[in-house]
Amino acid sequence: MTKKSDAPAIRFKGFSDAWEQRKLGDIADIVGGGTPSTGNQSYWDGDIDWYAPAEIADQIYANSSQKKITGLGYENSSAKMLPPGTVLFTSRAGIGKTAILTRKGCTNQGFQSIVPHRGELDSYFIFSRTEELKRYGELVGAGSTFVEVSGKQMAVMELMMPPTMREQQTIGGFFQQLDHLITLHQRKFEKLTNVKKSMLEKMFPQNGSSYPEIRFKGFTDPWEQRKFEEIAVRSSVICSDVTLPRVEYEDIVSGTGRLNKDIYAKQSSKSGIAFHQGDVLYGKLRPYLQNWLLPTFDGLAVGDFWVLQPQNADSSFLYRLIQSRQFDEVANQSTGTKMPRADWKLVSKTVFSIPSSISEQAAIGTYFTALDSLITLHQRELEKLQNIKKSMLEKMFV
Repeated sequence: MTKKSDAPAIRFKGFSDAWEQRKLGDIADIVGGGTPSTGNQSYWDGDIDWYAPAEIADQIYANSSQKKITGLGYENSSAKMLPPGTVLFTSRAGIGKTAILTRKGCTNQGFQSIVPHRGELDSYFIFSRTEELKRYGELVGAGSTFVEVSGKQMAVMELMMPPTMREQQTIGGFFQQLDHLITLHQRKFEKLTNVKKSMLEKMFPQNGSSYPEIRFKGFTDPWEQRKFEEIAVRSSVICSDVTLPRVEYEDIVSGTGRLNKDIYAKQSSKSGIAFHQGDVLYGKLRPYLQNWLLPTFDGLAVGDFWVLQPQNADSSFLYRLIQSRQFDEVANQSTGTKMPRADWKLVSKTVFSIPSSISEQAAIGTYFTALDSLITLHQRELEKLQNIKKSMLEKMFV
């Protein structure tokens, strides 16, 4: 058997001493919770934070609980007051969700929270080991109705620890900064995604109107009512040219129109529908209705795709039209029981509003192209940071 290392693969400069094995209960108090009687109204709606496992999700910090109890409720329950810096740890109903308290509070009995001993355990250091804590809790937890880990079990968990508090704090500070960057890009990504969703509503007419809520300056003419078959036709040219790249459902990140791999590096001889730059790919099976793509290359669409060729319409505008709520609602009226799919007869005869001017269509397409580029930028940066974190979690702990 290979001897387990007593030092992580990556360390900060100035730290070289071997890590040592410690029990969690020797460097922190493990504290459970309790619930005041729900039948006594005087115990509730006070000013004391009281957390339940359901409200601990992906957040780092717990700033305020959804429900609060009164001082009387606290005194008449087994809940314990936890200081700021406590790492809340859910012990059932999903073991291992964590958050750091920013102000004192208490929990119900679904927690075995970690209260670090001053000078012996850094809050962010132990929070960064959430996955390790979770794996341990799931391993030793027991129960017939639901799995639960006890405070005594958590207290005897063995951890390899740095010999100094300063190294703990340095590692914790590193992951705190990394998490801050991840959160920053996550928020920007979500904000831009919401902007796009909103603009798809406001830049396309709603409820039969001939005018969108938001338009670019210089465009005032009413939009035209056109059947979808008048602005796009389906290609049905089957090709097996081995020199052309293949696009399949799993190659597209759903809802983004972004490829998740180098298409040219794929090895495949499958036949598919030929497409060209400027065509629009639409996944017509119900689970893949958001697997759409505006390719910048020629290739083959393998699987149940519609390859849409614009007719007197800007391809970038057509690409946004299939992302609109009206198109989505029509496409979701799928046919078939085994493998429901969008109904071309229904979609092709559906009337959509489109600008009479190709220039306005192009302007709308260009706007969303720029917005998609920003969304992709933050999504890729987010994925990059998440991968860095995953790698460092493996290399900076023993």
